Amino acid sequence: MARKRGRGMAACWYGIARTAVIDRAAAWAELDDGGSAKVVTGVTEIGEGILTVLAQVAAHEMGVKPEHVVIGDNDTARAPEASHAGASRQTYMIGNAVALASREARKRLVEVMADVWDVEPETIRTGNGEVWAENTNHRITMGEAVHTAKSRGVVPVGSASFGTDTTGLDPVDGSGRPWQAYVFGAQVAEVEVDTVTGEVQVLGIWAAHDVGRAVNPQGVEGQIEGGIVQALGQGLMEDYKLDNGRTSTSGFAKYILPTALDVPRVNSTIIEDPDPIGPLGVKGVGEPAMVPTSPAIMNAIYDAVGVRITALPATPEKVLMAIQEKKRQDAQMAVLAAE
Repeated sequence: MARKRGRGMAACWYGIARTAVIDRAAAWAELDDGGSAKVVTGVTEIGEGILTVLAQVAAHEMGVKPEHVVIGDNDTARAPEASHAGASRQTYMIGNAVALASREARKRLVEVMADVWDVEPETIRTGNGEVWAENTNHRITMGEAVHTAKSRGVVPVGSASFGTDTTGLDPVDGSGRPWQAYVFGAQVAEVEVDTVTGEVQVLGIWAAHDVGRAVNPQGVEGQIEGGIVQALGQGLMEDYKLDNGRTSTSGFAKYILPTALDVPRVNSTIIEDPDPIGPLGVKGVGEPAMVPTSPAIMNAIYDAVGVRITALPATPEKVLMAIQEKKRQDAQMAVLAAE
């Protein structure tokens, strides 16, 4: 048969929120006129969907609709520092900071309404743009509640900073705690290998990832799918080369990238194991999603044709050479066995 199929599996762990050095994020949150909410933080949106996540977090914590949350100016000259968009830290660091700031803003509003209605603050609920007290007829819109608070001289605003528990290295043995949270994942890849050309086609990926708590499940699935496609390119196509420290891959004309035709069927399973430290229980999945993909594909190639590819990318030429070398070795072994 010219084409052979195989399956391979790989697992991973990944650390989030560094503790060897200071890592923190801060935010301001405010319940504004008309019942809208505003969040200000120096967040960096690079297409990963963090603004949507923060709007959802703020809406849930303050009790407004997500579409009524405005993420304000993120210029760090005017907004609290949130640090970089990297290391899969944004949901964990900035999400928790926004949650804490939103809770403080809500607390200020609730205290006013509890005094106005003469009820215990613990009985007041907020949600979907409304404020009400349990077991009473007290129910008003968030806009009315904010107006009431401001008429009493209270602006429902909160601020917060969320950071890691910075720990240095042990002075004796050099051991330490490099990360505050850990995520885990596993993926299974199914491939089809053309034994004539060496071409590898990934037919499907089954991915299960621990994300702590999924604020936006659809966004999590998108992150997993995007990471898998990126890793597929790394594992099978993208060959970045240097010549004496200078790139010899100067353009995309000969640098092969995955296209829509290369994207396999991705089956995502979201595992929610809440982080015990942060108030939201969230972790992250941006980079962890791509960690086990290439190893799973390489294991699947081995399962299909019995050759180990130990240097990426597994180009058709490289796979075909490995298959031919295996045939040569098998032939030699057969001759030796017959003697």
